[in-house]
Amino acid sequence: MSSTSTPDLARATLGVPRLLTGHGPGYGEHLRALGPLPQRAGLVDEIARSGLTGRGGAAFPTSTKLAAMAPRGVVIGNGSEGEPLSAKDELLLHNRPHLVIDGLLATAHALAARRLHLVVGAASEEPVRRALRERGDADAIEVTVAPDRFVGGEASAVVDLLATGRGLPKDHAVRLTTRGLRGRSTLVQNVETLAHIGLIARVGGERWGAVGVPEDRGTRLFSISGDVAHPGVIEAPGGSSLRSLIAPSSPQPVSAVLVGGYHGAWVGRDALERTVGASSKHGAIPAGAGILVVLGDRSCGLRTAAEIAAYLAAESAGQCGPCVNGLPALADLVSRVADGDRDPRLPAQVERMAGLVEGRGACHHPDGTAKMVRSALVAFADDVAAHQHGFCRAAR
Repeated sequence: MSSTSTPDLARATLGVPRLLTGHGPGYGEHLRALGPLPQRAGLVDEIARSGLTGRGGAAFPTSTKLAAMAPRGVVIGNGSEGEPLSAKDELLLHNRPHLVIDGLLATAHALAARRLHLVVGAASEEPVRRALRERGDADAIEVTVAPDRFVGGEASAVVDLLATGRGLPKDHAVRLTTRGLRGRSTLVQNVETLAHIGLIARVGGERWGAVGVPEDRGTRLFSISGDVAHPGVIEAPGGSSLRSLIAPSSPQPVSAVLVGGYHGAWVGRDALERTVGASSKHGAIPAGAGILVVLGDRSCGLRTAAEIAAYLAAESAGQCGPCVNGLPALADLVSRVADGDRDPRLPAQVERMAGLVEGRGACHHPDGTAKMVRSALVAFADDVAAHQHGFCRAAR
């Protein structure tokens, strides 16, 4: 994809270049390419017709979240991107900030929202503020810079950041759309989701949804890294296979892929023909936050999983025992497996510890960590056996 590409309104795509290009088109160029943002009546219905799902990781139907909002609530664009392997939100905010702002404004208008926030990482603050200064319709948007921490990108942590300045995730018994920021009905949408809403407001849900497949409509951005020759961000239609997504970046043999980032799941080479989509229906692999980490056949999956588990243990919010005590213990067990500890009880101990932390935290950080670890035991089952017999297959 060319670094000078613009959103393709004919196909309703985001048109995001693969790598950062300084900054994207100014507001005038944005308007010449796409036209002014219409105040489309029935936008929520158009979004429902489109089939758009959230691009932040949960893949929840966007129209369902919108329908749950009370009038005069709060709309928050989430571009905090705490996941270190994700680059899509920063790329989007650098190169297509006006499309994100369009989506935020269109959503706020449809919901009669009174408060608008855009939470971004430090690297995205300047291009976002520059874009806001270029327009005359976005004065109500408040920009907040999120701390650079893994758990800070979760929706409840974003709300807590705006409320208290701390940015700690919470396991809310009541949905944010019912009671969120300062007790108001609150919608938190990933900036990629908002960019798609900016397109749907222009072309309508049916035309936007013509890209992709019925069970996963539209396009989505994927951050590709790991053992690849060309890391970066790509835009691909729904229904794309894992192999087609990583092939342009990874010419070497692939042993496994971590799909969805550090809270995602490892899949082996036998899954490369499966599609990566909004959910696991029809055999698809859930895309999560659109992160693909490619593992070549000369890299040890167990060692990589152990390093990720150790990172996640260190990123604890410090609010509960499963995070403060359980995740370091889990990371230590995985590290022992990766180091070749021949204790035959170790795999079962990893499973047991994952079960002890899962579902018991003050937020979902322990759950995501346990999910990644468990998937590693399955994807690298042969490696577990090899390590317990004193050798690593990746070192052959």
